[in-house]
Amino acid sequence: MPRTADAPLATPGSAGTSAGAEAVLAGLDEEQREAASAVTGPVCILAGAGTGKTRTITHRIAYGVHTGAFVPEQVLAVTFTARAAGELRTRLASLGVGGVQARTFHAAAMRQLRYFAPRVLGGPLPPLIENKLRVVASAATRNRLTTDRTSLRDLASEIEWAKTTLATPEDYPARAAAAGREPPFDAAAVARVYASYESAKQRDGALDFEDLLLVTAFALEEHPDVARQVRAQYRHFVVDEYQDVNPLQQRLLDAWLGGRADVCVVGDPNQTIYSFTGADPDYLLGFADRYPDAAVVKLERDYRSTPQVVGLANKLIGQAPERKSIFRLKLLGQRAEGPEPRFFEHADEPAEAAAVAQACRALVESGTPASEIAVLFRINAQSQVYESALADAGVPYVLKGGERFFERPEVREAVVLLRGAAAGGHEPGALVPTVRDVLASTGWVEHRPPAGGAARDRWQSLAALVDLAVDLVAEDPTTDLPRFVAHLAERADAQHAPTVQGVTLASMHAAKGLEWDAVFVVGLVDGVLPISQSLSRPEAVEEERRLLYVAVTRAREQLTLSWSLARNPGAKRARPRSRFLDGLVPGSTPSAPPPPRRTKRAKVVLEGEAGEIFERLRAWRSSTAQAASVPAYVVFTDATLQAIAEAKPTSIRELSGLPGIGARKLEMYGEDVLATVGG
Repeated sequence: MPRTADAPLATPGSAGTSAGAEAVLAGLDEEQREAASAVTGPVCILAGAGTGKTRTITHRIAYGVHTGAFVPEQVLAVTFTARAAGELRTRLASLGVGGVQARTFHAAAMRQLRYFAPRVLGGPLPPLIENKLRVVASAATRNRLTTDRTSLRDLASEIEWAKTTLATPEDYPARAAAAGREPPFDAAAVARVYASYESAKQRDGALDFEDLLLVTAFALEEHPDVARQVRAQYRHFVVDEYQDVNPLQQRLLDAWLGGRADVCVVGDPNQTIYSFTGADPDYLLGFADRYPDAAVVKLERDYRSTPQVVGLANKLIGQAPERKSIFRLKLLGQRAEGPEPRFFEHADEPAEAAAVAQACRALVESGTPASEIAVLFRINAQSQVYESALADAGVPYVLKGGERFFERPEVREAVVLLRGAAAGGHEPGALVPTVRDVLASTGWVEHRPPAGGAARDRWQSLAALVDLAVDLVAEDPTTDLPRFVAHLAERADAQHAPTVQGVTLASMHAAKGLEWDAVFVVGLVDGVLPISQSLSRPEAVEEERRLLYVAVTRAREQLTLSWSLARNPGAKRARPRSRFLDGLVPGSTPSAPPPPRRTKRAKVVLEGEAGEIFERLRAWRSSTAQAASVPAYVVFTDATLQAIAEAKPTSIRELSGLPGIGARKLEMYGEDVLATVGG
């Protein structure tokens, strides 16, 4: 917090000894030592997975304090989580350093704004809106939008994205289109809700969490006396996970610095996986351009994973488009040799989950603690089949970063409705249609997965209930609705057992920053990883590759990657394994790079039935584009039409796995495309 008017500033050289400084550097490797001793001027530490990033930056701060280059109270270390900030403080205390401010962006901004609010805002810090949903709901109602909790969550996410990228309501439609956003409503409608939300906030005299950063930055930019006091207090800055900084956070950092260059940033360009929240890796990638005299240090010695896991991670990220050489990190495994990563193909998802559950059980029985095992997937809705398989195998588990499947609001609501339908009478032998009808009463539409993260997760959860009904009928055609409801209750009871020491189930995003002895990365099929809505944008596909890299580098010793050819037992085994596994699976070759952009459209030549389908699709596209007054390629490119004609999809699910078909186009054109393919 900024010092009070009568609080004297400490002076450099007031703490530490040269002997203490050398002791701080002892035990660091050559690159870590170089980074830790670079205590002046701009510094960029490119720290690969498992290379001792936190150890390096805490020793750098301690070294600066012990040499007198830093006064502890003048150092502000900014992290992305309170847990990371706490770990920094704990490690600094063990190195004999106290007084350093280690906080998240929001915590640091709140502390400063609370102190300066009377001067900047004319009174105390306004109340904070800790949950946007109530205000967003009112704004949506004023704009005559019909919403549910899921669409409200997606609207709130869009407003947060807009504010973190410094987009105003007027800017939002164009900015959202340029970023490839898939909002839950028309972009113009989202912009109107955003504007109403801001007006309501101002009317109530409240701030949200994005405002904390924005108003603090404004205070520093527009109030010279505030800027002088804060910049006198904080002279040295350290920013962790710099690849995940968004434009709003960067604006606040620039305001703190005030043109000074005493900043150390730490990040890994290979772990940039949050651009969907507004994070911009260009701040890290452009750091050396912004500060030409910056010291750039690479940490590439991986102390976490075996050379076998490290080798696979290097091969995976090595297939990404080339970056400038300064940002290429190639990990060097420092641990003893371990087992080779394993790859498994399965007939369907239940078979894949059962195999993973049995492998987890074998590991536990052979002495591996369950807490040292993780199953990582791309989307939260994939957890259900693994929750069930682990419960059936008697293996305890912990679900990280999300609610248990049967505790999700949409699942609980569906189970209540199914229970009511079972009690009120049902048609024998029609379990699956009945389940579909009950879910349809909640607004669920089977072949139309919606845009938006929360809405898509809700859709996937309800689709999983239908899939479970299909599975039960396949095993026993006499299964009826009461038995299905009883089966759901049994599964829910089994999954509510104590699971504190269990196998971790987590999405790949939730797994970042964590590590386990044994990791299973599952569900690796195109359309899931890379996720279907990313396929139309090369930069989004590359972020999906980095997400798999993050998952792979969570493993210390044992790594298993798997995929299944069909969603359900008995279904057509047509799902392609993830393109990112090409060149990694023994005997496979790397995927060919995308062809160069042509100045003239190449003529597509298909023969037989595929050729007939292609021509029908072109005719449909022409009439659709004409009706919408847009160029034909805006509907679908020739390459996408060719992929459709060759695949001959018969369902929305099959169509969604094809390149160039995102969620929005699937919703707009999916049924028409299937009808055209079918003649």
